[in-house]
Amino acid sequence: MARLKNEEVKVLSLSSLGGMLEFYDFIIFVFFTGVIGVLFFPSNSTFWQDISAYSTFAAGYFARPLGGIIMAHFGDKNGRKNMFMLSILLMVIPTFALGFMPTFEEIGVLAPIALILIRILQGIAIGGELPGAWVFVCEHSERKVLGSTMGIFTSAVVSGILLGSIVTLFVHMNFSPEEIKEYAWRIPFILGGIFGIISIFLRRYLSETPVFKEMQALQQTQKMPIKEVVKSHKIGVGFSFLSTWILTGCVVISVLLTPNLLAQKFDIDAISKIVYQIIAIFFLASGNALGGILSDRIGLKNASILFGGALMLFACLFYGSITQGMHFDLVLLFYYLMALSAGVMVFTPLILVDSFPAPIRYSGISFAYNISYAIFGGLTPIFFAFVKDEYPFCLGLYMMFLGLLSIVLAVAFVKKFKQD
Repeated sequence: MARLKNEEVKVLSLSSLGGMLEFYDFIIFVFFTGVIGVLFFPSNSTFWQDISAYSTFAAGYFARPLGGIIMAHFGDKNGRKNMFMLSILLMVIPTFALGFMPTFEEIGVLAPIALILIRILQGIAIGGELPGAWVFVCEHSERKVLGSTMGIFTSAVVSGILLGSIVTLFVHMNFSPEEIKEYAWRIPFILGGIFGIISIFLRRYLSETPVFKEMQALQQTQKMPIKEVVKSHKIGVGFSFLSTWILTGCVVISVLLTPNLLAQKFDIDAISKIVYQIIAIFFLASGNALGGILSDRIGLKNASILFGGALMLFACLFYGSITQGMHFDLVLLFYYLMALSAGVMVFTPLILVDSFPAPIRYSGISFAYNISYAIFGGLTPIFFAFVKDEYPFCLGLYMMFLGLLSIVLAVAFVKKFKQD
């Protein structure tokens, strides 16, 4: 692995920490879905409370394209750094608001409406965050270390989920279920607002990318970047759209939702479930870093074949072991290996940044990524809620399909764009 230059280390460190904290703000909602369902969607049916809460979580995904496309437009025209800062600001405000928001018991039907609006605002913010961050890191990196820098950055973003798990564990260890329901569930969201302010402070020290400065100097910026994306880069959009589909499953199913399935099938208490989830997220983050480094060493295609094949194998073994009622220790082993293999998601940003030329890179990535995530990230929690009780192996088939798709996509992408 080639060594990173000092400037690359600075950009990677500040971008990674900021991305981790912002992703924490967006994702912390899912860790308190059960409590939120009870407080904001009163019902006699736990099933419909879950559906309502998961659907509200999904609303954030459905809102991503709006924010992503708008911020990407100005990112391609006026600079990457400005939008990088704006995305955090838009995340901080609704996260703080959620921490202080009244429940259904206090304001009635206005509570779930306000909750959905907050998730939409968070979705708009996150829609511009990851595409902008990938562009920013890519344009500050040399080609020979691009896989490593993308792997480390994406691993840090996944660590935002890890941070959310740790905060959730702290809440459950220090407050009773009654205290959590009464007030303690608000603590992670208030803390998330504080994290957002820290992220804004950190990103003040970042400089505009050399690539964008050169585009400005040569007057290569586009008046309507999205128009050029749709008109002339349909193949790039297609690769990016399908690649993002893989990322959604690796995040939403493997580490966000599957711990709920484990808790249900093996009657695990809340604290133990969170501990298992923390370990799985650690493996996913490690898989991202490892996958990125390997892509620099053996090429994107070979690394994708290795990780995609492993994901197919371990997804089959994990969900199959649950269906067959195998010993819990063996189930956990397969789960952690599946989470490590889900590091195949790191090849998504590597495909995205090379699918579009610099003048429309931000817009192209944001357009394809956010529409794909809105569809697959939004529907996945709802799909999970419907199949987890009676047909859990359907989740395994889904993850196996994504593993196969990652292999096919990488081979086709390398052939088309001659990456390796």
